[in-house]
Amino acid sequence: MSDSSDEQASAGQPADSPADPDAEEVEALRKQVEEKYDFDDFGPADMAEMSAEEWEVAFDADSWITGDELLDRVERDLRNRVASRDVFARVERNRNPPRVLAYSDEGYAIVYPDGSVEGEGTVLRDVKPTVALASMESYDVPESVPENPLPEPDAVPEGGGELGNRMLQVIAGVQLLAGLVMLAGAVLAIVGVLGGPGTNIEFMVVGGFAFIGVALVLFFTVANARLSDKFRAEEYRDRLRAIGLEDGERPEFVPELTAEDDRETNGSEEADEVGA
Repeated sequence: MSDSSDEQASAGQPADSPADPDAEEVEALRKQVEEKYDFDDFGPADMAEMSAEEWEVAFDADSWITGDELLDRVERDLRNRVASRDVFARVERNRNPPRVLAYSDEGYAIVYPDGSVEGEGTVLRDVKPTVALASMESYDVPESVPENPLPEPDAVPEGGGELGNRMLQVIAGVQLLAGLVMLAGAVLAIVGVLGGPGTNIEFMVVGGFAFIGVALVLFFTVANARLSDKFRAEEYRDRLRAIGLEDGERPEFVPELTAEDDRETNGSEEADEVGA
């Protein structure tokens, strides 16, 4: 028996034992993950697409950030996403017990120092990728974020795009004026005040009504846009009021944060580890 065979035998392994099939499968899956995802530009959408198996082979669990540092990163990243209107939620940081609470009128999420998340609704769906990304050292979290990223309800404007609306109104006014001029010219041509035998009265009438029709469509578009902006702004104000930006009251379905870890009894629908 050769020396290498003796060494394998002394290690308790057969001399001709094949490589660990599980290790080969993990390595093959890791290569597939590296080809499938761009980790230099890894975002929440990629995280949502990743399966639990892909996550396990792509990231080393021992290198995950946890504790207060994780909660700090999650808080800053969530406030930044709220400020950029990627997420609608009110974000609160609790020190005792250490938690990050995010909630809206449609759900809530509680982030724990170990990286687990529980909650319900759309907020839970939005927070999970943030927690997963914030737990990675390679993910850059914004350092400077607004303390109150959501505006007060009364500060919400009726809507944007006023410059575009005014431009459409000017165009519509020109179209309407051109149409009226053409119709007036047709009437004067009929009574013999304007034009001569070669005057195309039918063209002037059709063209006048066409210009007026285009003008009315443009005016209707502007009115509809302004009305839609008004409704959207009022709906946004109602959502801001629903999460307590005026009276400071949380929605009734949001649980109170207590010093005891009562995740199993607070009625939440989910409690997941980061990457699970």
